[in-house]
Amino acid sequence: MLGNETSQVILSLSLMLFAGFLVTRVTKRLKLPNVTGYIFAGILLGPYLLDAVPVEVASGMGFVTDIALAYIAFGVGRYFKIATLKKSGGGTLIITVLEALLAMAAITLPMIFLFHLPVPFSLLLGAIGCATAPASTIMTIRQYHAKGPFVNLILQVVALDDAVALVAFSVCTAVTQALEGGGKVNAMDVAAPVLWNLGAVVLGIGLGWVLHRLISERRSSDHRLVIANGVILGMTGLCTLLNISPLLSCMALGASYINLSGNKHLFKEINRFTPPVLLLFFVLSGMRLNIPALATEGVIGVAYFFLRIAGKYAGAFAGCALCRMPGRIRNWLGLALIPQAGVSIGLAALGERMLPPETGALLSAIILSSAVLYETVGPACAKASLFLSHTLEQEDKPGGAGPKPRDEAQGQPEEGKPVVRGHGRIRKLALRMLQAVHH
Repeated sequence: MLGNETSQVILSLSLMLFAGFLVTRVTKRLKLPNVTGYIFAGILLGPYLLDAVPVEVASGMGFVTDIALAYIAFGVGRYFKIATLKKSGGGTLIITVLEALLAMAAITLPMIFLFHLPVPFSLLLGAIGCATAPASTIMTIRQYHAKGPFVNLILQVVALDDAVALVAFSVCTAVTQALEGGGKVNAMDVAAPVLWNLGAVVLGIGLGWVLHRLISERRSSDHRLVIANGVILGMTGLCTLLNISPLLSCMALGASYINLSGNKHLFKEINRFTPPVLLLFFVLSGMRLNIPALATEGVIGVAYFFLRIAGKYAGAFAGCALCRMPGRIRNWLGLALIPQAGVSIGLAALGERMLPPETGALLSAIILSSAVLYETVGPACAKASLFLSHTLEQEDKPGGAGPKPRDEAQGQPEEGKPVVRGHGRIRKLALRMLQAVHH
C-alpha cells in the first residue's frame, strides 16, 4: 500500500469496515450471524489471501482488542442488577456456575491428560470454553416470540455466563503467569494477580459511582456519551498500564452504574456507538488467524468443539437437577448454550499474548475456527431446545403458520370452528352449544 503511515492506517480502517459490511451481505443470505461474516472478512483481507492490510498496521491495532473487550464487559455488567438477581434467587447462579465450570473441566482435563498439552494452554482454553455468546440464542427466541419459564431461565443464564467466564479466565491467567514465569506455582504467585484484579474491581465500582454522579438529566445525550466513553477508556487504559485485564473492572463499572442509577438508557446509547469498534475487533481477529495452524489444530480442535458441548450440556443438566427444575427444562437447557463468539474471541486474543508463539497461535486458531462452527449450528440448536422443551409447538395442519409459542399453539380449533378457551365438561358443552348456533 502506497502513501505515508497515517494514510495507510486510515485507508486500512476504511477497508476493514467496508469488507466487514460487504461479507455480511453474503453471510446474511446463508442465515449466519454477523460475527461470522466479520471473521471471514478478516481472513479475506489477511496475509494468507489478499494481504490487503500492511502487517505493521494490523500489528499496531492491538489496542482495539482491549477497547472492544472493555465495551463488551461494560455491557455484561448491566445484567448484575441486584434486585433482578434477588428475584430470580440462587438457582440461576447455581446452574450458571455448574454449566460453565463443568465445560471448563471437560476441556482442560482431556487436554492435559489425553493430549498431553501444556497446563497453561489447557487452563486458558478451558476458561475460554466457559463463555457463551447470547446473541444467536436471543435472536432465535425473538424470532419465534417464545415466552415462558424455559425462556426466562435461558436469558438469565446467558447473561451471567460471560461473567463467570471472565472470573474463571482471570484466575487461570494468574496461574498461567506464575507457571510461565517460574515453572511452579505458590500461594503468592496466584494471590498477587488476584489481589490486583480485586483492586481493579473496587476501582471499577468507585468509577461507577462517579459516572452516576456525572450523568444526569441535565446533560445532553452527546455529553453523556462523551463522559461514559471517557470513564470506560480511562479504566481500560489504567488496567493496561498495570498489565491487568480490563474485563472484570469494566464489568464492575457497568454493574455499579446500573445498580446506582437504574438507568438502562446509557447502555443503549453506548450500544449504538460501539458497532464499528466491534466490527474492527472481529475483522482483526480474522486477519490474525494463523491459517497454517489450522492444519496442526486437527484432532485438538475437533475435540474442543465436542468436549465443550458435552460439558455445557452436562453442567446445565446437573444444575437443573440440583435445583429441581422440571424435566423439559433440565433435559434441553444445554442445547441453548452452545453458541460462542464475542467474549471468547477477545479472551483468546489476551491468552495468545501470555503463551509462547506456537501455542498462542494454536489457541487463537481453535477458538476462531470453532466460533464460526458454533455460530453456525447455535441457532438451530436453540430452536431445537425451544421445540423439545415444548416452549414452541409446530402446527400439524398443512399450510400452518409454523412454530408458535406454546400458549398460542395449545387449544387451536379446526378450521371453521370458533375458539373457546376452557377445560373439561364446561368446554365441551360450550363447544356443542356454539356448533348448534353455527349450523
